[in-house]
Amino acid sequence: MKSIQELSLHPKTTSFFNDLSKKNFINNEWVLADCDEVSEVINPANEEVIATIPISSSEDVNKAVEAAKRALYAYEWRKILPTDRERLLYKMADLIEENADHIAEVITLENGKPFAEARKSEVLGAAKTFRYYAGWCSKIEGETFNISIAQPHSKQNFAFTRREPIGVVAAVIPWNTPFSIAAWKLAPALAAGCTVVLKPSGETPLNSLVLGELIAEAGFPAGVVNIILGNGSTTGNALVSHPGIDKVTFTGSTTTGKAIGKAAIDAITGISLELGGKSPAVVFEDADLDWASQCVTQGIFRNMGQICVSGSRVYIQEKVYDKVMTDITHRAQKMKIGHGFEDNVDLGPMVCKSHLDTVTNYITVGNEEGATLISGGKKIKDKGYFLEPAIFSTTDNNLRVVQEEIFGPVLVGVPFKTIEEAIKLANQTNYGLSSTVFTKDVSKSMRMVDELEAGWVWINSNARSDPHFPLGGFKQSGIGKELGKEGLYAFTKTKAVNIVY
Repeated sequence: MKSIQELSLHPKTTSFFNDLSKKNFINNEWVLADCDEVSEVINPANEEVIATIPISSSEDVNKAVEAAKRALYAYEWRKILPTDRERLLYKMADLIEENADHIAEVITLENGKPFAEARKSEVLGAAKTFRYYAGWCSKIEGETFNISIAQPHSKQNFAFTRREPIGVVAAVIPWNTPFSIAAWKLAPALAAGCTVVLKPSGETPLNSLVLGELIAEAGFPAGVVNIILGNGSTTGNALVSHPGIDKVTFTGSTTTGKAIGKAAIDAITGISLELGGKSPAVVFEDADLDWASQCVTQGIFRNMGQICVSGSRVYIQEKVYDKVMTDITHRAQKMKIGHGFEDNVDLGPMVCKSHLDTVTNYITVGNEEGATLISGGKKIKDKGYFLEPAIFSTTDNNLRVVQEEIFGPVLVGVPFKTIEEAIKLANQTNYGLSSTVFTKDVSKSMRMVDELEAGWVWINSNARSDPHFPLGGFKQSGIGKELGKEGLYAFTKTKAVNIVY
């Protein structure tokens, strides 16, 4: 792959990479980080260093939190007219669309995903999210109640609830779909009247800096959104444990989510955790098998399997097992693997070397455990973190490759006989994020909806996000919901009021 200088990029992208320095976005200004440690951002398609970012210190975190707190109270962002918040969120949506090529190029350079996917799914999806929550600014509602206790001196009363912004939010986002998930957290938090300190992943921090530029251009008051760069152990820990934070919203691994949850309990801080998944796809013999195979293939291998709702284990009814597995394998083998700016590319590289090593180790484990590797699983190309999609087959639902989240292009197929067995196998996991079911039988599909232990159930389609549609899992897949009305109200606190007159 060509270097940044050799690519025909949007002029804004070229100037963006020329101007990078050790800075955080605080109070609508670029502030030099107060730290000595730095980390490198690497293009996963050619292993070239494209930027150096600070490992922000606890003092840097404190500056960002204090700026957010001032914006909330001194500038009274929490009390501005809903129509003013609405106008700013609509402006953000417009600016994201206007800069779609620039943002998508930055995402492709640091994440590796195909440019077309970054533009359509991430960037335009984020614009849709901001536009959706802009409409909610004037629609946050409380309720009135007839309470049963007698009022003093036989007086009348009026009881009601009101929703208020929860306060200063720490938003910690992952590297797999960074721009989309930043929007999932920022848009509802801002619509609710909160202020935010956003910490992107150290692997993909640069698209968040573009987001900071747009925040300032849109006209948000200083301190309403602050962006701080760094790693999890230093910067992330300082942020989620800061006493000025009123809520932590985190998307990432279950292991990290548990640590954040413990810190939040100690600080009595609100939390929303969107964590790991080992999502099942269930294909019955009466399904449209060609369509099911297409959806299963796309569901696991899109973004190189680096999506929490990916259907990474597929249960196929015994009678059609060989046919469906063969079809999935053929589809996977036809996928074009290459750098994100290559024409008609389907799959890019893994995000970084350490994650590539993790995924390839799981492929080794699958072979050692006795699963049959039908196709793929080999690292390809001399430069870059490219990996062939791997497809396993097994009858043992207890294998690590079946039970543990791999977060890569690894699919495991397991046969089943009856609907009861399919339900048992699908639910045999610590996770409960997403699931997909393929059948033409409405009664069968509704039974699966009733029985599957997952926050998302998709019938005859692979799972896809939409701002109207709440996302969040059961069991160890998290706490709370993102997107939809529930995602908005997660950034509010309810005050109950009783007026005696």
